[in-house]
Amino acid sequence: MSDPFTSSVLQSGLDAAAEEMFEVLRKSAMSPIIYEVLDVGTGVTDADGELVSSGAGIPSFIGVLDKTVKAILSKEGDNIAEGDVFVTNDPNTGGVTHLNDVVVAEPVFHYGIRVAWVASIAHWGDIGGKTPGSMAADATEIFAEGLRLPVVRLFSGGERSDAVFDIIKTNSRLPDFVSGDLWAQVSAGRRAARLIRRLCDRYGPDAMRNAILDARQIGEARARAGLSKLPKGSFRIQEPQDNGDVWDIGIDINDDCISFDLTQAPLQSGGPHNTSRDGAVIACQMFFKALTDPERFANAGSFAPLEVRTTPGTIFEAGPTAAHAYYFETRIRLFDALWHCMAKAAPGLLPAGHFGTIFGTVIAGQHPETGRNYAMVEPQMGGWGATKERAGTNAMYSTSHGDTFNCPIEIAEARYGFDVVAKELNIAPKNTGEYAGGDGVVTRYRMNAPATMSCGFSHAKVPVWSEQNASDGGLNSFNVRRENGRIEDYDIISGLRLNAGEEVEVRSAYGGSTLKA
Repeated sequence: MSDPFTSSVLQSGLDAAAEEMFEVLRKSAMSPIIYEVLDVGTGVTDADGELVSSGAGIPSFIGVLDKTVKAILSKEGDNIAEGDVFVTNDPNTGGVTHLNDVVVAEPVFHYGIRVAWVASIAHWGDIGGKTPGSMAADATEIFAEGLRLPVVRLFSGGERSDAVFDIIKTNSRLPDFVSGDLWAQVSAGRRAARLIRRLCDRYGPDAMRNAILDARQIGEARARAGLSKLPKGSFRIQEPQDNGDVWDIGIDINDDCISFDLTQAPLQSGGPHNTSRDGAVIACQMFFKALTDPERFANAGSFAPLEVRTTPGTIFEAGPTAAHAYYFETRIRLFDALWHCMAKAAPGLLPAGHFGTIFGTVIAGQHPETGRNYAMVEPQMGGWGATKERAGTNAMYSTSHGDTFNCPIEIAEARYGFDVVAKELNIAPKNTGEYAGGDGVVTRYRMNAPATMSCGFSHAKVPVWSEQNASDGGLNSFNVRRENGRIEDYDIISGLRLNAGEEVEVRSAYGGSTLKA
């Protein structure tokens, strides 16, 4: 049994491995969505796929990685060797999100014994499918969304599978970018694996296993300590959606567990607004972590007191052919509904609602100066909710985004075929006796050449919720100003043709308000 000091050193070493994986990926990727926006996640699991540590990036992506490794283990069993590297983007076999998000995972061996896994996930700009950027708003089946990779080997015993690399490159409108991003993920995993092997060389694999177990016990203890401070009981919310649905969601809290009841969800969507059960679990894990232990990184122990119930065939446990391109809007609306439910159950515990959308914006075309194909993929920032003590925060990313950033205007204009002509605040109204929600953001893009656009968001019709009967928050909106001056409004669209000189305006909502104490 390792002593506490050795365990602490090894735990820090595993955290460092995940962080270095993140830095290698950030510094070597081809796409701005990765190296500027940081639409990625990196992590380390134990030999059995249980989460050990994570790097920076999107919190919900970290929740994908352990599930991917377990899917690999379920498929391959004992047929996993040193030098193997696996790839998947299939929501049904460990990919969890949508086809643009590609997971690369590598087992780490020490003298023939598997001691860990290293894995990364990153959003690729185009993975094929019916529309540039691979986020078709009118897809009814996953087959239309692009190249789907079940768990397959990129490397087998250290030997590269040229066929898999060729298939990936051939099926993208951005072959150089996806090839570069793939190699960046492979390199990031190799860096982390080397660090973990060095730790095992110095301290031994037994000490490594003990350190992982100690960290898991710490994670569970912290989660249970946070759970003990929450109100106990059964709470429900009926949350209206833009499409007219009302989500009926329950939260049951006792001394031992939080249980999220998602069994009354609507049937799976005929469009791309579905998520897998694992995806719904990730949303619940994120909310549970925010409630119980927001200060420390997550590992498998962090979620021991958590239960999630879903029903097959619903939007939270969609079938194998369901479309997933805009899964992120379903997931963030779930997070938002859980937040609203607990805000009602425990007034003052949480701020009012935030702008509540990823607002995924894709503009794709050919750069008018270089002639090179591009695909801008950009989440948007918006306003967060007020508390009883202060106004909301302006121009922040959503609850799903963590350590991500907007792409600098200079980079966007250099790499893409348009100009960013405005980026300003969408000012929240200030009402007497209330703390206002944080301001949203208005961004305008002017095309310098023909392009194709996709966009989808939430809170287009249902305003951001406020607390204590204060004034409603704002709405998200998106429009196109055509050459003839006509303005066209949309809330979800793909394959939208834009001409040179036309402008796109993306307006994110201000947050919900709260009555002053």
